[in-house]
Amino acid sequence: MRPTLEDVARAAGVSRATVSRVVNNQPGVAPPVREWVRGVIAETGYQPHLGARALVSGQADVVDLVIVDDDPRALSANPHYSRVISGVVEVLARKEVQLRVKLVTHAGTGKLLTDAARPLGTLLVNVHADLAARLRKSGRVVSMGRSAPRVPFFEPDNAAGVGLAVRHLFDSGRRKIAAVHGPADNPCAVDRRTGYLAAMAAVGSEPVSMEGDFTRPTALRLARALLLEHPDVDAVFAACDMTASAVLQALAESGRRVPDDVAVVGFDDSVLASSASVPLTSVASPVERLAASATMVLLEPVIRGVGHARVPVGLTVRRSSTAV
Repeated sequence: MRPTLEDVARAAGVSRATVSRVVNNQPGVAPPVREWVRGVIAETGYQPHLGARALVSGQADVVDLVIVDDDPRALSANPHYSRVISGVVEVLARKEVQLRVKLVTHAGTGKLLTDAARPLGTLLVNVHADLAARLRKSGRVVSMGRSAPRVPFFEPDNAAGVGLAVRHLFDSGRRKIAAVHGPADNPCAVDRRTGYLAAMAAVGSEPVSMEGDFTRPTALRLARALLLEHPDVDAVFAACDMTASAVLQALAESGRRVPDDVAVVGFDDSVLASSASVPLTSVASPVERLAASATMVLLEPVIRGVGHARVPVGLTVRRSSTAV
């Protein structure tokens, strides 16, 4: 049976209140007694309940990871989230801090502001600016990607990454390079769209854009429409690997061969890229490293001097975009 606070008090020969003060780092305990109780805690293997500590201190020994997504299966369906979690856990494993993942829909975000116990910090993913600003007022926050003013954020160089993708396609002989984008209200998607338009202008090609939402069903519908409306397309940039997987399906349905007829490039270089029906060329984003860096900032005593960090990306070339 798991040892309790009372078990520690009996073993140490002190009151329950004294043990509670030691556990919660509160004053009122003489240094020798404090050290004695800490030794007994170590011997008994007692671990304080996070909720109980939160009631005393008002702050739980946890980091919250808030992911806003309307798909209830998002954590298993979208490999981006598992990569974020991996980066966070890599840091927290070295600390006495736990991770609490909160997957909420856009309609349910208001509940985030009513938690009784505050976490040590909150890492935001897909959180819009208004909610990020409100969460910042109630605690320490860092965002994966740009959100609200004065909220520190970590992100890949999205525009530069798309530039690498378009230049690679152009240098491979592709001239009709279309794009299936992400949602217009997502800063990451906006940056990737901006990068696509700039890169197309740089190579002197006319852009062909379809506005998506980073989900596979929408991407599949848009890819099918794209191939009907622009049958001469010879390359597609997809704003994320999940979108790219839908593009590959639409191309297969239409009888087009990848990469012989149409080349495809995604973004993220996730497991979807390496395991695709045609191994997918993808912009390599260091998601785990970004998440780990953001978590380390959350655990600092004071978040200071951190505006944002934008890190370089690369391009992992696979069979989906080999030269014509």
